Amino acid sequence: MAASTVNPAVKFIKYWLPVIIYAILIFCLSSIPGKQIPSLFIYQDVVFHILEYAIFALLIIRALKAYNPGMVYSMRFLLTICLVILYAAGDEFHQSFISGRCPSLIDITYDGIGAFIMSIIYR
Repeated sequence: MAASTVNPAVKFIKYWLPVIIYAILIFCLSSIPGKQIPSLFIYQDVVFHILEYAIFALLIIRALKAYNPGMVYSMRFLLTICLVILYAAGDEFHQSFISGRCPSLIDITYDGIGAFIMSIIYR
């Protein structure tokens, strides 16, 4: 089936629905009170932030490429980074309302690093 004849609903389900579901997952994980987060290993917060948002970036850049195949890589790269950082900032704000959690600019930085790394790998 040619790309131009793909059902828009199917295309949305394949590319943007995973982004939305993953954003909801991030929101749910951020809603866990601080005392309920197990300590598994040193620097787990850094590792999890980078991995969590690298996956988010992968889903976003994949969707952007599917919907805008003619978009140059640098624009897709920048848009992905901006969307990830914007969501990360909102997520940190959300955490300010959760017991035992607090917003952190360094966490947003780690999230951006994850997005940056994955956006380079995806190319």
